[in-house]
Amino acid sequence: MRVSIKMIASIYAAISISFWGISFVSTKAVLAQLDPFTLLSIRFGIASVFLFFLLLILRQNVKMKILHLPHVFILATLGIFVHQIVQAAALQSIQASQAGWIISFSPIFTAILASLFLKEAFTLFKAIGMTMAIAGVLLITSYGQGGSLTFHANFGYLLMILSTLNWAVYSILIKKLRIPYPALTVTFYTSFIGFLMTVPFFLRNNGWIKIAALSNDTWAHLLFLGIFVSAIAYWFWGKALEVMEATRVSSFLYFEPLATVAAAAFLLNEPVLITSAAGGLLIIAGVMIVNRNKPFF
Repeated sequence: MRVSIKMIASIYAAISISFWGISFVSTKAVLAQLDPFTLLSIRFGIASVFLFFLLLILRQNVKMKILHLPHVFILATLGIFVHQIVQAAALQSIQASQAGWIISFSPIFTAILASLFLKEAFTLFKAIGMTMAIAGVLLITSYGQGGSLTFHANFGYLLMILSTLNWAVYSILIKKLRIPYPALTVTFYTSFIGFLMTVPFFLRNNGWIKIAALSNDTWAHLLFLGIFVSAIAYWFWGKALEVMEATRVSSFLYFEPLATVAAAAFLLNEPVLITSAAGGLLIIAGVMIVNRNKPFF
């Protein structure tokens, strides 16, 4: 029975990272018409409405004690507002496929934080895996020019790396705070609070005027981002963390670039760079080593 529960949790995590992998492509497409704050306000407004009706349909408790709201506010600030704003800002200057490769670096930060705050062992193999993953990130942030690799300082890369650290903190906090409510209830409140944080910026940027000019394709991307990426994926991620360790759930993120690269090539016609692919494989190999329970030999 225990194995089946963890298998279901693994499926939840896999579905989440699949949606998140494609989300970079949808976000990149929507940013052509909307600023990051307006995008996130619409996105999490849709998510909040969807999650609220889902709570009613599944007859789960919508109420939450005031005692636990500060914890939910922290999760909403980090996992919704800060995380999504940083990623949207990064996507304004880097490709969606590159963002997908870099986000798989997040389990490295999770392993470090887990060793500090959850007392998980930090071994030599984890150090080797981290070194490989860092080399992969450096390779992705470089371009082949004249047969050599030249590093290009792009603020978007730094923002994406910071977002991976922020996500690791968010995943650790979900485990540490132990909010005594179902994952669906917690996801609704974090989404709704995150939405409220974006409303002042939505009003300042005259978001209601921009909405009227959106194309059908853009609305399709927004509905996907709101329902599948912001609502279902966050909910399933929380459900996975209810059962499995934070480090193990986070390790699923190294599969996320596969969905991002495929969607970016198909929908945005982004080229698959050899350096990005090689760097991505280094990150994935490094993360797999970090999350091994036993040494290779």
